[in-house]
Amino acid sequence: MALSGTSRVRRQLPTSPWLFAAPGLLVIGAFVLYPFVSTVVNSFTDRRTLIPGRFVGLANFRELLHDDMFWIGLRNSTLYVLGVVPLLVVLPLLLALLVQKNIPGIAFFRSAFYTPVVASIVVVGLIWVWLLDERGLVNSLLETVGVGRIGFLSDQWLLLLSAMAVTVWKGLGYYMIIYLAALGNVPRELHEAAAVDGAGAVRRFLTVTVPAVRSTMVLVGALSSVAAFKVFSEVYLLAGPSGGPAGEDTTLVMLVQRTGTGLSGRVGYASALSVVVFVVTVALMLLVLRTDRKDEA
Repeated sequence: MALSGTSRVRRQLPTSPWLFAAPGLLVIGAFVLYPFVSTVVNSFTDRRTLIPGRFVGLANFRELLHDDMFWIGLRNSTLYVLGVVPLLVVLPLLLALLVQKNIPGIAFFRSAFYTPVVASIVVVGLIWVWLLDERGLVNSLLETVGVGRIGFLSDQWLLLLSAMAVTVWKGLGYYMIIYLAALGNVPRELHEAAAVDGAGAVRRFLTVTVPAVRSTMVLVGALSSVAAFKVFSEVYLLAGPSGGPAGEDTTLVMLVQRTGTGLSGRVGYASALSVVVFVVTVALMLLVLRTDRKDEA
């Protein structure tokens, strides 16, 4: 007896979803799960680039506690989070409020603000190096007005601040789009009711806009915190492989790259560093989410 079309579909349902999901699961397993498990396993070994290594337990993690470069990298990565995240939570929201208005020519400004997002980080880094170099455009203008040249890329703290500026400049457009989507869901009636009650623009922003996009601000805070703690390209391009003067601007991810690459790379020790970075980033996200839940309560 021939099966009807509905019966054939029902018999295919248990296996069909797995067939559709198989390619994605294979990619995740090969490029996410396997590297993650391999990194955790290697963190307990003394493996090098060309040497399999042997199990050493927590020796790599104990060595971290006595490694000055680890503490320098942790300090710089933490300062990066503290300097970048507040700006990337607030400035894109203000920018989204500006470009939300439907006025002639606003599409050009939206595209202009988003352009750094799609630009290659290498190109962006080189542009900022040319701008902030000792003989770059910014220093030439400062010298012209009589201020004198400033060592943006040679001073330890100015270099770190310059890298933060690059991160904020490149991330503004990305988070602006996220805020624009959230602002589109804010009922216009709330703003009209607040205006009728005599609330000005600042008060409407604090009492209507901020509460309405609060969950989006938490999302932006979590995303930017993780990205800032794992910063690599901006500091690497501005400071170079050495991590600035005497390596004082090295971040944790730069230390992982420097330690674990090359023919004599300490893969086991670099894996331990990577595990620490992973644990801290997860802790950052949990902290942001817990703070959000406390505020809601």
